[in-house]
Amino acid sequence: MNDHQSGSAAPAVNLDKLAQRLDDAVLALEESRSFAKVGKLPLVFDLVRRILLQPEGCAIIEARAERLEKAGVFEGTDWAEPAILLPSLTTHSLQSKSADTVVVEALSELRLLAVARGAYVHPTVSAEQAHHYLTQVLAINLGLLFGMTGEAEREQGRLALISQHVVQHVARHIGYEHVIDSLIEEIWRILQQRPIQVADVRKMITQIAICRAEPGADLGSAGRGADRLISSLYGPTRGCSEDPGTIIYQQRLESMDGQALQNEATGFARSMHDTGLVAPYHATFVRYILDGQDNLLSEALGLSSTGRDCLLCYRELVHALITEGIFPETAQGLYGLALMLERGILYQPPVAPALWRQVRLNLCPQARERLQFAFGYQPQAAAWLIQGVLNMLGQPLGVGQGNNPTCQSARALSMWAYNDPDYMLQMVAWAARDNEIIMHFEGQPVSSAHSLGGVASEVTLDLDPVSLVVVPHLDRIYGEMGRMCIGREGDPHRWVNPEFHGWSAGRGFAINVDVATGNLHDLEGFLRHFYASYHPYYNGNQPLIHPQPAGIAVTDRAARFIGWHAITILRVALDPEGEMRAYFYNPNNDSGQSWGDDVNVSTEGRGERFGEASLPFEQFASRLYIFHFDPLERGEPADVGEEELQRVMARVYRSWGRNRVPALDLQAEPPQTE
Repeated sequence: MNDHQSGSAAPAVNLDKLAQRLDDAVLALEESRSFAKVGKLPLVFDLVRRILLQPEGCAIIEARAERLEKAGVFEGTDWAEPAILLPSLTTHSLQSKSADTVVVEALSELRLLAVARGAYVHPTVSAEQAHHYLTQVLAINLGLLFGMTGEAEREQGRLALISQHVVQHVARHIGYEHVIDSLIEEIWRILQQRPIQVADVRKMITQIAICRAEPGADLGSAGRGADRLISSLYGPTRGCSEDPGTIIYQQRLESMDGQALQNEATGFARSMHDTGLVAPYHATFVRYILDGQDNLLSEALGLSSTGRDCLLCYRELVHALITEGIFPETAQGLYGLALMLERGILYQPPVAPALWRQVRLNLCPQARERLQFAFGYQPQAAAWLIQGVLNMLGQPLGVGQGNNPTCQSARALSMWAYNDPDYMLQMVAWAARDNEIIMHFEGQPVSSAHSLGGVASEVTLDLDPVSLVVVPHLDRIYGEMGRMCIGREGDPHRWVNPEFHGWSAGRGFAINVDVATGNLHDLEGFLRHFYASYHPYYNGNQPLIHPQPAGIAVTDRAARFIGWHAITILRVALDPEGEMRAYFYNPNNDSGQSWGDDVNVSTEGRGERFGEASLPFEQFASRLYIFHFDPLERGEPADVGEEELQRVMARVYRSWGRNRVPALDLQAEPPQTE
C-alpha cells in the first residue's frame, strides 16, 4: 500500500469529536420510526468507517456495540441473526470493495467481541459461542492478522486498514494461541476427509510456517501441533528435515547408502498416510529410486501385501505413470497411486490398458489450455492430468465440485471412479483427446460439443485436473438430457439420473415433493418405501450393492431450506455405538456441515471411511427428497414404528418442509415431537 493510501500523511483525526458525532447519529437512529431508519444509516456507517480507520477506533466502536445493534444497524441484513453466521464468509466481506459491507462486517465482529468478553449479554449468542466463532474468523483471516496483504487488499485501498484493525483488535483480546490452535484443528478436520484438492490446506500450513518464522509474531505456546503438518510438506524425513530444496536433496540422495535410503522411504510413507499430504521431496525420492533401487518403491508408497502384489504384477505400468506424471509439483499423485494399488483395481482387465492409453494420450489444445491456466506450464499439462487420474482412482470419495453448481457431474465422476474405473478413464480420454463426450439418452446420442449449455454458465478453475477437463462436458450433457425431458410430467431426474450415471443406478424412482407446486407429497409413503429399500432391519438385511444417486434438501444452521443437492448413498450400517447410520458421499468441498435442528453431519469417529459423511438414519431420512431403487426387488412399505416415523416427519416439517404443506393438510401436520 502506498504512503498516501496508508494514512501516514493524513491530517490528525479528533477521535473524541467523531465519537460524539456518532453518539448523536445513533440517537437519531434510535428515535426514528422503522421506515425512516434507512435514511439515517449512511451517516452512522460513514462515522463508523472514519473511526475504524484509526488504530484506536475499534475500542470506541466495541464499547457502543450493544447500542448500535439495538438501534438497528443490522436490520434486514444477513448479520441480523449472529447465531447462524458462517466464519468462512467473513473473508469475502472483509475484502469487499463496498465500504458499507466492510463496515457492517466490522460492526458484527466487534459486537461478538463485546459478547465474548461479557460486556454485552446477547439474547441469541452466548459468550462461549461468540468466542468460538471469533477464533474461527481469526484462523481463516490469518493473513490480515499478520499484515500479509495481497491483491485483494491492494484493490480495497484504505478499506483494507479497517479489516486489519478489526482482526488485530479481536486477536489481542481473544488470544493469538487460540487462532493458531483453531486453524490446526480445522486443517486436521479437512484432511480427515482426504480431499483430492489440497491446495488451500497447503496454503494454510504455509501461513502457519511463515507466522512461526516471523520474528515479530509472538505465538506463545500456540501451534505445537503444527510441527507434523509443516514437516509433512517441508521436511518429512531426516534427509530433508531443514527444507533444503529439491536440487540439494537430489544431491544428498546420490551419497546415501542402502540403509539411509530405506529410512527415507519409510519416513515418506509414514508422513503421507498420516496426513494425506505429499511433500515435493517425496516425488524427487521416488523418481531417484526408479533407476536401480525400485525395490524400495513399495516402502516409499507404504503398501500392504495387496498393494505390493499389484505393484509387482504391473511394475512397468507403475514406472511409466511415475515417469510421465510424478514431479515435485505433482507429488500429490503419489498418494493416489498408493491407494489405487491398495484397491487392486488394476486386476480388472480393462483398467491397465486404459492407464497405458492415459500415459500416451495426446491432449487437445482446449484441455491443455485449461490445465495450464489452472496449474501452470511446469510440468506439462499431461503430467497434471495423470496426477489427477491417479488421485481420482485412489480417492474416489475425495472429488469436490469447487465453486460450481455441478454436483451432478462431480457425483458421476466419483461413482465411476468408485464403481466403474475403466468407464471414468474412457470419459477422460474422450474429453482430453477429442474435446467431446457422447453419451446416450434413451437411445439418442447426446454430444457435449453440440449442447446448448449446462447448469453452470462457466466452470471455474478451482477443481482437480480430471474434473477441470471432464466436468464442462458432463455438465453440458446433463443440461441437454434435462432439456430432452421438457414436457414430461414429474421430476426429470427420474429419467436423467439412470441414463447419466449408468446401468448401476436404480431405475425405480421415489420423490416426496410435487414438482408443479413444490409442496410435500405422500411423505409417509415415501419414508416407508425408503426404509424398505435401504434400512437393513426392513430390507431383509441386504447391504447396498452399488452406490445410488439421491437428492437431499440442504438446510442451513437454522434449518432453513437452501436448495436441492445431489449426493450418493454408499451404505447403511451400524456405527461403533450401535446406532444405524447412512453413509454417503457429498460432492460439496467439505462434508462436515450443520443442517440445523441438531442435524450435524459427521465425517470421522462414527465408522466413516475416508471421504464419507454420515448421519443417523432417521436424520438422513428427514433431509432426503429423492432416491432410486430396483423396481424388480420386493418393495413392500416397511413396517416402521409409528413413533420413529413421526419423529422423521416432524424433522421435515420443522426444516425444509415448513412452508411446503398444502393448505388443506395443515391440520394433518404431525406433532412436534423430538
